[in-house]
Amino acid sequence: MPTTIPDKKYFRIGEVSEITGLEAYVLRFWETEFKNINPKRTDSGQRLYSHKDVQMILTIKNLLYEEKFTIQGAKKHLSISAVEKKNKPSHFTIDQLKSELSEIKNLLK
Repeated sequence: MPTTIPDKKYFRIGEVSEITGLEAYVLRFWETEFKNINPKRTDSGQRLYSHKDVQMILTIKNLLYEEKFTIQGAKKHLSISAVEKKNKPSHFTIDQLKSELSEIKNLLK
């Protein structure tokens, strides 16, 4: 069953622990291992995880616990996924470009 993340801007470590089913010490350790998890800190030093951080934690949890990746393997998988996303052309943008070029071509006739 997919985990639903409440519609909040920031979450404290206890809330993230409840959402993900992970202990706080695991979350703190993963912060040191995965650069993708980067919670903000309050003036008192409390961690505030963004919605994106919580999604990344759930992704890492899936890689490590369900797909049985090692930490090193999960890091590699995440970095490859990020590069593929970055290099993947957007079909929507290409379709838009074709449409715009077609309109310009018709205007020039």
